[in-house]
Amino acid sequence: MRSLKSAILVCRRASCSGKQRIDGGLKGFTSLSCNPLMEDSDNLVLVEGHAGSRTAILNRPSSLNAINTSLVAQLQKLFQSWEENPNVGFVTVKGAGRAFSAGGDIVSLYNLMKEGNIEECKKFFWTIYSYIYFLGTSLKPHVALLNGITMGGGAGISIPGMIRVATEKTIFATPETLIGFHPDAAASFYLSHLPGYLGEYFALTGAKLNGQEMLSCGLATHFTPITKLPLLEEQLSQLVTDDPCVIESNCASFGESVIHDPSSVIHRVEMIDKIFSHDTVEEIIDALETEASKNNDVWCASTLKKLNEAAPLSLKVALRSIREGRFQTLDECLIREYRMSLQGISRKITGDFYEGVRAKLVHKDFTPKWDPPSLKYVTQDMVDEYFTRLNAFEPELQLPTQQREAFT
Repeated sequence: MRSLKSAILVCRRASCSGKQRIDGGLKGFTSLSCNPLMEDSDNLVLVEGHAGSRTAILNRPSSLNAINTSLVAQLQKLFQSWEENPNVGFVTVKGAGRAFSAGGDIVSLYNLMKEGNIEECKKFFWTIYSYIYFLGTSLKPHVALLNGITMGGGAGISIPGMIRVATEKTIFATPETLIGFHPDAAASFYLSHLPGYLGEYFALTGAKLNGQEMLSCGLATHFTPITKLPLLEEQLSQLVTDDPCVIESNCASFGESVIHDPSSVIHRVEMIDKIFSHDTVEEIIDALETEASKNNDVWCASTLKKLNEAAPLSLKVALRSIREGRFQTLDECLIREYRMSLQGISRKITGDFYEGVRAKLVHKDFTPKWDPPSLKYVTQDMVDEYFTRLNAFEPELQLPTQQREAFT
């Protein structure tokens, strides 16, 4: 994850003295009524113009700002125009309602899969991953106000940015293994760069973090009480600068030190490192069972329950993804995740993703029938195939690495 210091070294200076209003619509972006991931609305992203910055507001509050192809395409167009505009010094993004973003619109994705419309599913992942790369390599400062639910793809379109402000209302998670998928949208990059083996823990269990915990483990750069958030927003709206240090110091001025509840995962870091540093999922589970039997530890029992609820193949795929991500750049992670996501929606290896969404979010019987049903039936060939292209003719995710330098 790029630090503020390194961003300052490369940040381009631009004049921020003027004011230019940019409309939030994506004119001419036409959707097909049969594709639930596409919408004709120009209001998926609202825009507030300020003297030296812009604020983008994710505007699907009824669906907790779940991101779809059209919303991300609008973000991409807006952010590209702002990056090229010398009158825009930095960009702030937030969500309407009680969520920043609950993640990708996977119910719509499920419906497309049900119809056999895999091409639109591919477009969904291509659009989101391309935008994440654009955000993660942007030289223009980006402030994400992560107030409320910030999960999955919602984390993906914010955490690769420069400044991330959490509140006591923030809830973070990457719960993909619990629906038969893998932590994607750059999760294998940013989770793998967390201290110790926290990345493995979050990726496999889908455990939730609050805003204070996000700050302590590095997923957030600042913590601001919700009562001060309007004051921070007002301060940011008045800034005319493209200097990350100035923006960061203004965010810090509304921050508070954090105190963790005794049950917080932050107090379990040593235990997490001991358990989740093991080479295989089976060894991780064995270590948890050993610790649980020794001390009748509630946390160990709860963690075991989460692992037992997850799709067995997803656990093995997620562990390998995090381990590979630790030695890859952002673009390499996104390209690999794109391959993995296409495998997940193709149902060639397993139908776990389709089944997981059905059981947890559509029919809500909460009894997914995983295939394979347990770890002992997960073969190495299954895991290996998840990391390969669908076929020799399937295009790889194309990212502008020559024009926008990736980072480690």
